[in-house]
Amino acid sequence: MARKPARADGATPIPPATGASRRARSEITFEDQRLLGPLFGQFDANLVQVENRLGVFISARGERVQIEGSEDAVARARDTLQAMYDRLAVGQQLEAGAIEGLIAMSVEPTLEGIVRGGGDNPGVMIRTRRKTIVPRSAGQIPYMGQLASADIIFALGPAGTGKTYLAVAQAVSQLITGSVQRLILSRPAVEAGEKLGFLPGDMKEKVDPYLRPLYDALYDCLPPEQVERHIASGVIEVAPIAFMRGRTLADAFVILDEAQNTTREQMKMFLTRFGQNSQMVVCGDPKQVDIPGGDRMSGLADAVDKLEGIEGIAVSRFTSADVVRHPIVGRIVDAYEGPPAE
Repeated sequence: MARKPARADGATPIPPATGASRRARSEITFEDQRLLGPLFGQFDANLVQVENRLGVFISARGERVQIEGSEDAVARARDTLQAMYDRLAVGQQLEAGAIEGLIAMSVEPTLEGIVRGGGDNPGVMIRTRRKTIVPRSAGQIPYMGQLASADIIFALGPAGTGKTYLAVAQAVSQLITGSVQRLILSRPAVEAGEKLGFLPGDMKEKVDPYLRPLYDALYDCLPPEQVERHIASGVIEVAPIAFMRGRTLADAFVILDEAQNTTREQMKMFLTRFGQNSQMVVCGDPKQVDIPGGDRMSGLADAVDKLEGIEGIAVSRFTSADVVRHPIVGRIVDAYEGPPAE
């Protein structure tokens, strides 16, 4: 069956070939016809997404898909479609965001080996109750490796790169396997450039709005009833950084989000809470500081400057190229901050 056109006039534009980019054509066959519907998407929306992002023309006839475009784009589109099919074959979901991640990762020639593993090298993935998470950008590959090995990890970069989400997923995975006994999720209670005034309610109700992104990540990795039960029992603790003073955080996976809004004193206090059999992840965007004094007063940049290179401490830096939300988010980051340096 012919695929519906991407445009109302029935033609999908093919970028003109340049002297440095030869034209190519490739065909790929998918054996399990039951997966073709979710692979192509409603009205072939998934194929159109790949076409538009990579500048290729894709035509589907039954289980056979033909791709035409520049050599590099055709190779990337073929790898992307195969990765989409493989994802469906193991029961994983294939939403627009996942496809964007696979397209971004198609430039990495060793993606399949990284994710699946081989020989003595385990695959790079995180398993939780609700989903199995694999890298969706080049920057996420070393970060996920650090989450599985380092004691303290600093994750630096713009919004939408998966810093906090992957940390929460790793924390949930370790809680499930019994590697840690509790999860402690924290962030400074700082407004983003506005004063909200008095907030009603008890202490939990006052700080919950600041911690909502952490709750969202938890609910994506664990069934809601388990999240609520673990919070009620204290296995999962979500609290502002001010509540960390005087404690020793042992047998725990500890995450500090929005760390760029800590002061130097707060950051030192937080890092020195580290206890036996624990792991700590500090996430933040050094270019979005909301505390008085701006960058000069941020404890995140100061801590990375002092601690990078110390044994047991790892640093992951993300750029707009690692944004796994809508592609326009990466373009917005570039417009504000400039494209990443080559």
